[in-house]
Amino acid sequence: MAEAKRYGAIISAVERYLPEKVVTNHDLEKIVETSDSWIRERTGITQRRILEGHATSFMASEVARRLLARRQLDPAEIDLIIVATITPDMYFPATACLVQDQIGASRAWAFDLSAACSGFVYALATGAQFVESGRHRRVMVIGADKMSAITDMQDRSTCVLFGDGAGGVLLERSEEAGMGMLDFEMHVDGSGCEHLHMKGGGSLHPASHETVDQRLHYIRQEGRTVFKFAVVRMAEVSLSLLERNGLKAEDLKLFVPHQANLRIIEATADRMGIARDKVMINIDKYANTTGGTIPIALSEAWELGRLQRGDLLLMTAVGGGLTWGSALFRWAI
Repeated sequence: MAEAKRYGAIISAVERYLPEKVVTNHDLEKIVETSDSWIRERTGITQRRILEGHATSFMASEVARRLLARRQLDPAEIDLIIVATITPDMYFPATACLVQDQIGASRAWAFDLSAACSGFVYALATGAQFVESGRHRRVMVIGADKMSAITDMQDRSTCVLFGDGAGGVLLERSEEAGMGMLDFEMHVDGSGCEHLHMKGGGSLHPASHETVDQRLHYIRQEGRTVFKFAVVRMAEVSLSLLERNGLKAEDLKLFVPHQANLRIIEATADRMGIARDKVMINIDKYANTTGGTIPIALSEAWELGRLQRGDLLLMTAVGGGLTWGSALFRWAI
């Protein structure tokens, strides 16, 4: 039996959406015991965006519409929509289903993917399989999170870290050899659950007066543990992926890491031996938008001319789960 043809899964468009409201570190000084200098020195963050009056699907749908406009496509030409999020509008239906309806993608099926800050690279690897196999021609992959909905403004260790935002790409089929997704590597260590989680609201701790009183419906993390884990794993998986493909850090045109903490990004780049001018950083403006950080950064990088057709791109993230992974692309736009 003849082997099924494999196609390339290229990124044909990339877009982002950021809410209009800006909350600076000085604004947070009025809410919680912190300071602008403390936040900047420890995280690299100076401000973040906050979404008011809408939910995650609003941001994801805005990204989807912009992707369609960028490629001048009809919504009916989309085969699949994957939304990477940990702040869905509701437990069900999936936020991706709401996006499908809001943009009128009548032919598309849709689902959410939950891998916290690694969600976008997980979803990217997943979506690419449908394109490479030939089953689908066009797949939307969107990372979107309204982190303000699950951030405890009484917890100064976490409330300064997060912001709201969304970004996404359109994956399309290509017959051009060596373009698009070249490889990926994903991992999970479920034993790390205690280090980064939100315990309330699920079947373990259904919403009740007790869970609300105990503030279980907010994100909690052990900062030092997660920091060390992120630095080691992001560099480790990135170097592993490059080595498997016969590449070195200097072969990359751009490294787009998850924007969780400037010190994590810099330490990861140092471990990998990547020059700072090859690292995309925008955490100062948007903070950690979880599933949105990588596509938002990717969109800005492309608009700034930091990616040209044929360039090698590496995207890497670590998130709750604990999850981590990396995706290697040859840029096709």
